[in-house]
Amino acid sequence: MIRKLLQKIPSPFGHPQRRRTTPSIIPASQHSLRRERLSRHAVSVVERLQQAGYQAFLVGGCVRDLLLDITPKDFDVATSATPEQVRATFRNARLIGRRFKLVHVHFGREIIEVATFRANHEAEASEEQSRQSESGRLLRDNVYGTFEQDAQRRDFTINALYFDVTSGQIHDFANGVHDIRNRLIRLIGQPEQRYQEDPVRMLRAVRFAAKLNFDIEQHTAAPIESMAPLLHDIPAARLFDESLKLLMSGQGLATFDLLYQYDLVAPLFPDTDDAILERPDYTLQLVRQALRNTDERIAQDKPVTPAFLFAALLWPALPGRVKYLEEQGIPAIPAYQQAAHELLAEQCRHTAIPKRFSIPMREIWDMQPRLERRSGRRADQMLEHPRFRAAYDFLLLREAAGEETDGLGQWWTQYQDANPDQRRQMIRELGDGSKSNAKRARSRPRRNKPRKPQSN
Repeated sequence: MIRKLLQKIPSPFGHPQRRRTTPSIIPASQHSLRRERLSRHAVSVVERLQQAGYQAFLVGGCVRDLLLDITPKDFDVATSATPEQVRATFRNARLIGRRFKLVHVHFGREIIEVATFRANHEAEASEEQSRQSESGRLLRDNVYGTFEQDAQRRDFTINALYFDVTSGQIHDFANGVHDIRNRLIRLIGQPEQRYQEDPVRMLRAVRFAAKLNFDIEQHTAAPIESMAPLLHDIPAARLFDESLKLLMSGQGLATFDLLYQYDLVAPLFPDTDDAILERPDYTLQLVRQALRNTDERIAQDKPVTPAFLFAALLWPALPGRVKYLEEQGIPAIPAYQQAAHELLAEQCRHTAIPKRFSIPMREIWDMQPRLERRSGRRADQMLEHPRFRAAYDFLLLREAAGEETDGLGQWWTQYQDANPDQRRQMIRELGDGSKSNAKRARSRPRRNKPRKPQSN
């Protein structure tokens, strides 16, 4: 269906990587994007900016998704107006950001993001406008430019599409429609330079490939593995936000497989990467099953929490740390608690997991050994714990990945469905089992200690 719709669009002339100074203009009659599918608030923002004398277009992912017959999750606007001019045009606007100044125009719960046209960075640009790190990463990107310059500053060709809501035309500077037709993720410009400017573009390439079921074009893909360490320079808070987009958007499993393929797991989750090297079958099975479950819940509009997914990603790295501490003479329970604390603290240096997720993460972990202790009233108390369901699901996940728990998951499954009498019987059977073990131990023949030789 999508391919047939796009066949109506004329093929762009020239090589797909050749830069243009003028766009290929696709009239409304030759594409499938229709005004009625747009956010009325986004249309209002564009029209008011145009009426105020500025150029303004819908841009990026919303145009791309509509051409692919996907409902956009948000609508972005690009304009010739500066952030201050945009804010002056809309009473309901807020100026945000320092590294990359933007304006958010609020319409109740919907936010329309408005960005000013950007240009390439020049040597004479002021510190307020432009700043780069020694590695080439852009620390500040507020050099404003023209419509044409902005198109070349976009990251991927499929995101460099501008839709004029007034004329219905699509302006395509970078052969983005060509790459949509061929289902390709392609960077604009030299891949090494673009990754140096912002290493997160490597993660975005993977995310778009998984979301859209596209391939990453060979020149765009080639430097990723060698340049992945640049992600260590990205602030941990930003990488946490990116990891949510990667793994919690409904294509987490496909995204993780691509992260693994391009060696991008280590910059995000170094301990998970180490665990994959040490126990590849178990670690990959547990992580992939957790992501598969998350994707299914998102598809069914069921609630999901990053706490559970991050607990699964890091769990395979925990036993090795516990074992090391025990070998240093630390008792089992303190070793477990210390290992969990250190593992989480180390992870937060790479992806800054907020406490609203890290605390329930630790609770899920801490309840795993407690699920084994079921005598007396402990089982009923566990059922009443607010994290029981997450801890129980996590136990089943561990078993599905091949962990041996002596039927613990099945026992808890039966216990939840049992009536009070049946539950008491299940607890008694646990007690009888421990008593019989003790009885067997007592029935073993005692060995007589060898007598000490008497001294004459």
